[in-house]
Amino acid sequence: MRIFRRGWSAAAFAAALIVSAACGRERAATENVEPLPPPSYGEEEENPEVFLDSMEVGSRELYAAREAVLAAAKIPPGARVADIGAGTGLYSLLFANAVGPAGVVYAVDIEPRFLKLINQRTADLDVGNVVSVLGRDDDVTLPPSYVDVVFIADTYHYFSDRAAIMRSIHEALAPDGRLIILDYTLDETHKDDPRRAHVRFGKAGLVNEVQSFGFKLVDEPSVPGLNDIYMVVFERV
Repeated sequence: MRIFRRGWSAAAFAAALIVSAACGRERAATENVEPLPPPSYGEEEENPEVFLDSMEVGSRELYAAREAVLAAAKIPPGARVADIGAGTGLYSLLFANAVGPAGVVYAVDIEPRFLKLINQRTADLDVGNVVSVLGRDDDVTLPPSYVDVVFIADTYHYFSDRAAIMRSIHEALAPDGRLIILDYTLDETHKDDPRRAHVRFGKAGLVNEVQSFGFKLVDEPSVPGLNDIYMVVFERV
């Protein structure tokens, strides 16, 4: 299967392909947001729903503990939320319900097939406050001071140019906006696990690096159901 963009979501898309095989098998954006282009892949590649079977299963912590993660994220009604590396749209849909009709969720991804799936799901569910946004390897393509919350789950370690992408996230956040990151733990018990080979560093390294990009750590919630994944919350400074 062809991958049309390198970088964070393309890597995640490829990882989902591997998991799937192992298991046996817009709303219009604002004028400043880069629009979703028409699909450019063949008929055999036009069914991204296959990834629901590998990415939204009970054995995956981010799916099984989704309600606990949502509670810990404390997303207020009316908020503007950017879900970076939105994937299948699992959390984008949860946030859409949390923010309500006065809020909006920007599902940002650099993989058009995931955005196509999100568009399908929101249409099927009649969800009108999710906007799919085509990002780039080095830019989330959102206007400055535009969102109240940025959410990044199982994606940070895929960023190929973290300095550039984090600059764009810092710019997109409103003053005192929150950045929520969930990623995998990495310690001696996991270092030889091939499933963790793509994880570059653990919690301490991530926190130090994110703070160097203009954020301060404000919370480290303990989320029921998350054992191999940690959650950290930052504010823009």
